[in-house]
Amino acid sequence: MVLDEPREPGPDPEPVPEAVPGAALDAAPEVVLCPTCSAPLTNGAHPLGDEGTDRLLAALRASESRFRAAFCDAVIGMALIDPEDRIIEVNPAFAALIGRSVGELVRTHLHEIIDPEGMPHRLFPELVDSGRERFRVEKQLKHREGRTVWSKVTVSLIRDSAGRPLYTLALVEDITEQRRLGDRLEYQALHDPLTRLPNRTSFFERLDAACLTGDPAPVNGRRVGVCYLDLDGFAAINETLGHHIGDQLLIAVATRLRRGFSGHEPHLVARMGGDEFAVLVTDSAGSEQLTDLAARILALLERPFDVAGHRLVITASVGVVERSVHETTPTDLVKDADATLYWSKADGRARWTLYDPDRGAHQLTRQLLATALRPALERGEFTIEYQPLVGLADGAVHGAEALVRWRHPRYGTLSPDRFIPLAEESGAIVPLGKWVLEESCRQARQWLTEFPETEMFVSVNLAARQIWDSDIVADVARALERTGLPARLLQLEITESALLGPGGRPLQALQALADMGVRIAIDDFGTGYSNLAYLSRLPVHVLKLDGTFIEGFRDPAGRPDHQESDGRRTDADEQIVGAMVQLAHTLGLTVTAEGIENAAQAERLRLTGCDTAQGWYFARPGEAELVAAILRDARPGRNER
Repeated sequence: MVLDEPREPGPDPEPVPEAVPGAALDAAPEVVLCPTCSAPLTNGAHPLGDEGTDRLLAALRASESRFRAAFCDAVIGMALIDPEDRIIEVNPAFAALIGRSVGELVRTHLHEIIDPEGMPHRLFPELVDSGRERFRVEKQLKHREGRTVWSKVTVSLIRDSAGRPLYTLALVEDITEQRRLGDRLEYQALHDPLTRLPNRTSFFERLDAACLTGDPAPVNGRRVGVCYLDLDGFAAINETLGHHIGDQLLIAVATRLRRGFSGHEPHLVARMGGDEFAVLVTDSAGSEQLTDLAARILALLERPFDVAGHRLVITASVGVVERSVHETTPTDLVKDADATLYWSKADGRARWTLYDPDRGAHQLTRQLLATALRPALERGEFTIEYQPLVGLADGAVHGAEALVRWRHPRYGTLSPDRFIPLAEESGAIVPLGKWVLEESCRQARQWLTEFPETEMFVSVNLAARQIWDSDIVADVARALERTGLPARLLQLEITESALLGPGGRPLQALQALADMGVRIAIDDFGTGYSNLAYLSRLPVHVLKLDGTFIEGFRDPAGRPDHQESDGRRTDADEQIVGAMVQLAHTLGLTVTAEGIENAAQAERLRLTGCDTAQGWYFARPGEAELVAAILRDARPGRNER
């Protein structure tokens, strides 16, 4: 609809053809609507007339006033931009956003106030040619004072009533505070709040990026390395001086590490948690570079730390791993670095250790065995072998030691030294020990039934953790009750170190067992505390001498180059063993020797007064039937038949 306007003088217009009857049926008169309320300004049969025109003009002026007020009073920045990306008009909010006036922004090119990076070279043609109606982007605006204003910009294409593009409209929202908050949250997510060092998440992000390489050739590919360190004795500082001192020490350590690697080296120093830190080298030149780095770390921490009036001396253990990114994953790299760190601690602390694949494989095997212990017990993979304990005076079998074996489906038969330490570490020794105890008592009862005249006892090893983590007195009583074995035919072996552990619980438990009638033997006597004073106070019945004392009893004949030195050792060992045997007998104890390999050893031990012995000379550990066969052969009249 075109409004009536004054017409320039000129030729008369062509005459309007007369209306054709019935034409109204083909085309209805145009209905003009009010732009304010959408009410019709004509009835559809008559032209606007003066009144209608006035109403339309008034409505248009009211509509323009409303939109002008909305444009000027809007709190969000708005700008009309021509096809050349120059500003036609902006509202005060836009001008205030960048510290300028409305007037000076008119005809300003958009790129003068908005960072052009990441935006089309020209907005208008980009929208028209791509067929897009709008796009959104976060951009930096250039403030008059030189600072950056982050904004969310929405650019829309404005068209006329015929759909032809006229210009663009930019809506600009200030998101600077949101960005600052986001930056703060990101910093907090990637940094340790105590030390301000990058945290574990940041460390893995950098490590992941280093391991993502497009180089398919491992020969010239990127290498990566990690120095993983832990402060030695940090827990003691927390416990004695308090956690607030420990926190200040961690801050001091972090500061020293940060300054020590703040040069041109692109190494990431991160706090992994607790008192663990890591230094990441994303472009390693080889393991030598990493070991040099580990030595530098130890040197940095050598000087004492002055913390809250305390001069603290602390060391660190460092695990070093270096390899090609083609040979590892971030998880495996950190796992191996952590394992190597604890090798350093096990090797004596205050040192660095380089990852050893063979040692890693051994450690993995230990872990697999430790994990499989409890399920293996449930599957019945354990068995017990017995080694006879023979009297040196009469040659008769007085008892047998129960020795547990693991019939592992992958590694074959494992001796106790392969898995008992793992069982003690993991706590699996408690259920395993209960099973061994009850099975051994059951077997001893069978021997008693078949050979009642022998009164042969069974000797079962007892771990210290069985005393601490279980009610060993109740366990033993239950095993004896279930199997029907008399308490006098059960001997429990415990080492000196376990016997003299902290507190009085082991002594109380052993006293209760002795009161039940159970025999108590100190295993590997002479290798532990060797505190002779406690022998008269403890409920001990037997001393088992460690095999190292028996080695000196071997016959040196046939080794002329060692005859003199071996002779001196034999004399010394015989005197030591003789003295221990005499002391034990004075206290009413019997003595058992382990590791007898030949007749000469057995005879020399007999001469010292040693009571019983065990070793391959008498019999190797075997099934229970091996012991039964020896007992049958030893029955009176057996040889005559």
